[in-house]
Amino acid sequence: MSPDRQALARASLTYLAEPGDPALGALLEACEPTEVVAAITAGTLPGTGPACGKSPARRRALEAALGRWRIRLSWLPDDAGLADARRDGIRLVCPGDPEWPASLDELGPARPYALWLRGQADLRQACLRSVSMVGSRAATGYGAHVAGEIAADLGERGWTIVSGGAYGIDAAAHRGALATGALTVAVLACGVDYPYPAGHADLFADIATHGLVISEWPPGRQPARLRFLVRNRTIAAVTSGTVIVEAGERSGALNTARHAAQLGRPLMAVPGPVTSAQSAGCHRIIREWAATCVTCADDVIEMLSPLGASQTLPPGAAPSAPKSAAAGAVPSRDELDTDSARVLDALPARGAVGTSTIAVEAGVDLDTVLRCLGLLAGSGFIERCERGWRLRRR
Repeated sequence: MSPDRQALARASLTYLAEPGDPALGALLEACEPTEVVAAITAGTLPGTGPACGKSPARRRALEAALGRWRIRLSWLPDDAGLADARRDGIRLVCPGDPEWPASLDELGPARPYALWLRGQADLRQACLRSVSMVGSRAATGYGAHVAGEIAADLGERGWTIVSGGAYGIDAAAHRGALATGALTVAVLACGVDYPYPAGHADLFADIATHGLVISEWPPGRQPARLRFLVRNRTIAAVTSGTVIVEAGERSGALNTARHAAQLGRPLMAVPGPVTSAQSAGCHRIIREWAATCVTCADDVIEMLSPLGASQTLPPGAAPSAPKSAAAGAVPSRDELDTDSARVLDALPARGAVGTSTIAVEAGVDLDTVLRCLGLLAGSGFIERCERGWRLRRR
């Protein structure tokens, strides 16, 4: 099947279904996108495979989903409409494309059907070294200042800042990155051509110039309350970790924090005054969700750089040895980040295995495996051999 036809089908699905629809996610795991679109158009389930369900209740649920997707068939643009979007600098990135961030695949059936992008940066490369920073729309001066400072410091050290483009902490994080010329990505709950909030039209234009504006919703789609919550899983999944700068007890930022925790990504929070209701959510996730307390960019980098990997250094400066190395020791398993621990656990107690086998056993993508293998080998946990990788005997 032509990749162009599959991409066109995925583009169509962004018009027909809401992102994160579990019924559509299940169908896409068993059927090609072109088959799903053809089934929606015809009003019949695609084949009789496991995606259609063996139980009558499952089939009824899928038939009901088919009905709600068919209602939107009139929303599908013609070829001229898609061409207009491309002329406006908007493009589509699909699973399997070189620009697709592999980390999104960890969402399983809930991963985006495709992503609409505005901007010239490469999404996959931008997300390899990225951190999401979110928080309250009604940010205090303290919160906005801290968000801007941390984002600027991270940007100067080569980190991409990802946020949601909202008022308050999101905007402060984006502007902090832009101030240093760093990449920043805004993940919207509407079309990438629909500036929301309207007061951020200029900000989104700057982000598109120096980074990316992305969305699961097609061009022209307006925001809705639930769409912000659905969007948050993408913010958490596309980055290496999440920082909550300022959030109240009922802040939507806590929804992003929950997704990050469920994905096993480092979750961090900036403490605030104990008298501030705007920081109550941060204090709660530190206390109850085991979020790490961070106060500066160095704290964030320490959490996102496994095994004490070296950071950006001034020209001519020599990296200092980690304390454990200076003492003639190696890091313990407790010091490993989640992905490195999974990769280490995937190696057998005896014998050796190849990289692909490790990726399957660990449940992570190949890029992550390669990164973790290098770190684990450098720290003395594993070693390369003729048949792949094996545990190193200490």
